[in-house]
Amino acid sequence: MTLIRHANIEWDEQGNPHSHAFSDVYFATQSGLDETRHVFLKQNDLEQRFTALTAGSRLVIGETGFGTGLNFLCAWQLFAHCAKADARLHFVSVEKFPLTFSDLQRALNLWPELAAFAEPLLAQYVAVHEGFQRFVFDGGRVTLTLLIGDVLDMLPQLDGQIDAWFLDGFAPAKNPEMWTPELFAELARLAAPDSTISTFTSTGWVRRALNAAGFKMKRTPGIGHKWEVLRGVFVGWPEGAVKPLPAKPWFARPAPLTGQRKALVIGAGLAGCATAASLAARGWQVSLLERRSGLAQEASGNPQGVLYLKLSAHGTALSQLILSGFGHTRRLLENLQRGLEWDACGVLQLGFNDKEAERQVQLAQAFSADLLQLVDLPHAQTLAGINLASGGLFFPEGGWVHPPALCRFQASHLNIQLLTHCDVVELRRDGNQWQAWDGERMLDQAPVVVLAGAAEVKRFPASAELPLKRIRGQITRLAETPESAALSTVVCAEGYVAPARSGEHTLGASFNFKSDDLTPTVADHLDNLQLLQEISTDLVKRLGADRMPPEELLGFAGFRCTSPDYLPIVGPLADRSAFVEAYAVLGKDARQVPDIQCPWLEGLYINSGHGSRGLITAPLSGELLAAWLDNEPLPLPRSVAEACHPNRFALRGLIRGKA
Repeated sequence: MTLIRHANIEWDEQGNPHSHAFSDVYFATQSGLDETRHVFLKQNDLEQRFTALTAGSRLVIGETGFGTGLNFLCAWQLFAHCAKADARLHFVSVEKFPLTFSDLQRALNLWPELAAFAEPLLAQYVAVHEGFQRFVFDGGRVTLTLLIGDVLDMLPQLDGQIDAWFLDGFAPAKNPEMWTPELFAELARLAAPDSTISTFTSTGWVRRALNAAGFKMKRTPGIGHKWEVLRGVFVGWPEGAVKPLPAKPWFARPAPLTGQRKALVIGAGLAGCATAASLAARGWQVSLLERRSGLAQEASGNPQGVLYLKLSAHGTALSQLILSGFGHTRRLLENLQRGLEWDACGVLQLGFNDKEAERQVQLAQAFSADLLQLVDLPHAQTLAGINLASGGLFFPEGGWVHPPALCRFQASHLNIQLLTHCDVVELRRDGNQWQAWDGERMLDQAPVVVLAGAAEVKRFPASAELPLKRIRGQITRLAETPESAALSTVVCAEGYVAPARSGEHTLGASFNFKSDDLTPTVADHLDNLQLLQEISTDLVKRLGADRMPPEELLGFAGFRCTSPDYLPIVGPLADRSAFVEAYAVLGKDARQVPDIQCPWLEGLYINSGHGSRGLITAPLSGELLAAWLDNEPLPLPRSVAEACHPNRFALRGLIRGKA
């Protein structure tokens, strides 16, 4: 993975930002707003297009340089002014050198008329790290997908269609590496039919290169010191040009559903509530079916979960998912009550043995200090407030979360109806409707069903073959003492301990692959106390844990649900037997790509297998699933979405001759 650096900003005498790296301005000193509105909003006919959006429809804007966010905020302002209340704006932008929070705040303070839109952006401008970063504004009416990285690295990973392009960035003479035929080919690949494009430059070679990529460009009068600008429309791939390869059929998008926008989501834990929230924000009516008496009654009922980032320095699909998911969850948490429902106290991962310490050194070289910092023993002890056995990695933006609070927040949308004591044991297909039955009674029906009940999804034939396994985990609840109140950050080794919430510390968590009993056990409490001993003998004494009768300890147990590759399972479900028959040739030659449409089970989706990372992966997976259903740009690189796809297991079975 490429180490991302923040923009190096220089401020002129008028307080305007300049890029030190490119020796160029971010916007015109006096006429920045006027230029943005003329070059990008007017040339893409956005006022007319926003006004014409129908109920439930959206417009997707793509941009090649986010910078200070000025173009995004102006587009949002115009959208808010003239679009219908149930229309949506999706803005996708790339930025290689993101501004720090303080620089972004200082730049946007120059435009007080945008304050109503700048303030929500600034409120969510946290955990902005490498890769795809998802922001949700105005109850889901406005979405920003910010791609942090080089534009020629990031756009090829994007899966979606762009209705209007803002070709922005520093001037071609200042930043020639961006203004290339390779970039213009990516703009064409992502362009929707009749997609428009505009840019501030009128340079002849830029116009000719865009024409060669499939855009019909023309010069048009500019504004201010820009005599002319370019505008155009995508007319299709030029004759003789090599068209991009389509997605392989087993990972292609199912045909978009038309008609009733209603979904049943089965399971009201982290995955189910996230899915319901993402669909509801897009105007879907959602029935959230839960077999227990309320939200987060099973594994998601843990009193304190940790925003723990187990990353790889090699940019694996899981690592990319974790980094994007962490940012999305961290921004969501700003809606909760700090101190009671969550706390950004940081997470300290101890380098508890040589192998872990070596891994941490590699991570510190691969990621920015904003995300993680290698700290020695004295520094670690200062951060934690207690004595420790070693230093480690500190994640300053991490912390703990009360998962039921996050579930309650996500399930609070007016479009969501929570149906408790609804144990779905059978799904029936009747016409274009899926019916959920508890045996003798039909609970509800809809064209779409999302299975989000962890390993319980295996009770349904369509998902019975998915290789999900349950792992029992138990936490121990320890009463806070005056001495243990010194603990100021989450500390992890093989287990974890969190600062107190409502007078109790959470300590855990055990791993048991064999037990199906959720009654807390003395044996697991003893195991957890041993984990605490390995974290800090000092904290053991502060808590008096070495004097506690283990049979008197309180705890909570639940089942984690995980897959063999530790990635969640998110996306549309196919008919397994028909899948094996359709793609049987892969058993002989894995390089074949049969031109056969995947036998989807229309309207049936899954969001499961989050293991111990549900706080980080489940909320973003809700966005991913909603993007599959609403045919919008994916919130993750296409390769990561495919790595999470349910079809990956049937595909591997075919290739290995085990289908």
